[in-house]
Amino acid sequence: MNASDDLLSQVKPTDDALTPEGARDTAEDDSGGAVRTTGILPSQELERQVRVTREIRSLEAIQDDQYQPASLDLRLGSVAYRVRASFLPGKDATVKQKLEDLAMHEMDIGNGAVLERGCVYIVPLLEGLALRRRTSAMGNPKSSTGRLDIFTRLITDNGTEFDRVREGYNGPLYAEVSPRTFSVLVRKGSRLNQIRIRRGNPPSSDVAMRRLQAEHQVVASISEDDIRDGVPVTVDVQGDGPGGVIGYKARSHAGLIDIDKVGYYNVLEYWEPVYAPRRGGLVLDPADFYILGSREAVKVPPTHAAEMVAYDTLVGEFRVHYAGFFDPGFGHPDAGGEGSRAVLEVRSFGIPFVIDHGQVVGRLEYEPLTAPPARLYGRGVNSSYQRQGIALSKHFKPLPVDVRR
Repeated sequence: MNASDDLLSQVKPTDDALTPEGARDTAEDDSGGAVRTTGILPSQELERQVRVTREIRSLEAIQDDQYQPASLDLRLGSVAYRVRASFLPGKDATVKQKLEDLAMHEMDIGNGAVLERGCVYIVPLLEGLALRRRTSAMGNPKSSTGRLDIFTRLITDNGTEFDRVREGYNGPLYAEVSPRTFSVLVRKGSRLNQIRIRRGNPPSSDVAMRRLQAEHQVVASISEDDIRDGVPVTVDVQGDGPGGVIGYKARSHAGLIDIDKVGYYNVLEYWEPVYAPRRGGLVLDPADFYILGSREAVKVPPTHAAEMVAYDTLVGEFRVHYAGFFDPGFGHPDAGGEGSRAVLEVRSFGIPFVIDHGQVVGRLEYEPLTAPPARLYGRGVNSSYQRQGIALSKHFKPLPVDVRR
């Protein structure tokens, strides 16, 4: 546990933690825009947390390309622990204390190591936090991680929830990693998770979502009356008609994937096309993992960030969207993203399930930023999925031929 111990020793309260509440919230951003008192922090504020307030700490210098419009990519440290089972530390224990009971094997991943499918690993991250009062955080898999069916969640010391970092947290961060379909090669510095920082507790209401829909048409082809507990997103299982490609299904027992290689792998060695059914809906096999697309185009205005809310048993026995963060500018014409659709990572739970065209499969919750971001998704950052249709992860080469029937 040397890496996380070293980081914990660095993460101490700073003088900035004593800044009077709201003092920074009433300032202006560099472009003169008003700064909100609550909301998700944009990229320039994340940089300030790294360089000025030191609320975000790291064992190694944070790279410029880790900053996304409203989130920060997190990097794996140099060791991984294979554990007997997933766990939460609980309010009375640290992750290190739990690992003393549950760790089966310690692996050096500094120069690369394989995380086997079906196994659970805990990896201390290079980044840690020393958050101020009124400041909390939330984690999520990166889009490419979810599209490889890698189940990964953020854990904190004394944590009682996955992917949620309590207000004022001071300590190291860990990733729980469990590849579900493909074994993956990772190394120190590999990026599987990302984190958003929230100031205050901004209220969320369907009234605000309806107003946003009326102003921006954030999800195409829905009415304001459809909005309930977020903006609904439906699935496309018709495509361009019967026999057309509507998605992909992961092949069983495919090869290893190096998480840091981009545009390297042949799609058809790892995936088989899923075709629109001749009639009725698509039957999901519980043994399989699917990549499908939303029926609607999705848009995130530059003033907001969005998240696909967690699996809801009311919509069916399946899970949709491991990676739920949508950055400011996704699908937005100002960032060259007109027409972008949400890619849905789908797995049925336990039993076969029929998913119909136009069925609601998730809901997007939009949250305002404290200020417009210095960079938008698709413009000025390395965005892999702007203007996407049905997009596999960035690790795969484009299909060289038309795979339609």
